[in-house]
Amino acid sequence: MTTLFAQPYDLSANGFYFETNEDYNAKAKALRNDYGQPVEEFEIQFIDGDDIDCDLAKAISINQANARRFLELAEEWDDDQKTRFILAVGGCGYQFDLNNDNPDDLDVDIYELDSMRELAEQFVDEGLCGEIPEGMRYYFDYDAYARDLAMDYSDTTINGTRIIYRCG
Repeated sequence: MTTLFAQPYDLSANGFYFETNEDYNAKAKALRNDYGQPVEEFEIQFIDGDDIDCDLAKAISINQANARRFLELAEEWDDDQKTRFILAVGGCGYQFDLNNDNPDDLDVDIYELDSMRELAEQFVDEGLCGEIPEGMRYYFDYDAYARDLAMDYSDTTINGTRIIYRCG
């Protein structure tokens, strides 16, 4: 379960923790500042939950306007969809409509590898560099190829997994 905190911009009011939209609505509606006036504006903070949901909150730039949708998506999307969104929006700068777009449609190549060299080795094994005879592979400069790949690919860690990715 994901826990968020609504921090009022009104300094004479205390914030509250919430885990559901219903909980947020009830507490926000009932909240009054020290002068009895309703509190309307909050900063939304991610407090507790899965690491990938924390990264998702950062990528979404969670705020009062999208906190409801964030809680829904944290439950609806699987880890692959969350990762794709985090990389595309947070890493590549893609625009995304949280209500209408599907993270499966985002053009991002994702590889769960520890280094660019591993990516270079995988590409050679898959034949992306053409046919290289087995005996000649010992002489192939994987490090140089990895440096070239680093011009188009980036690396990051999401949910404890090292990821190499490229935006389409």
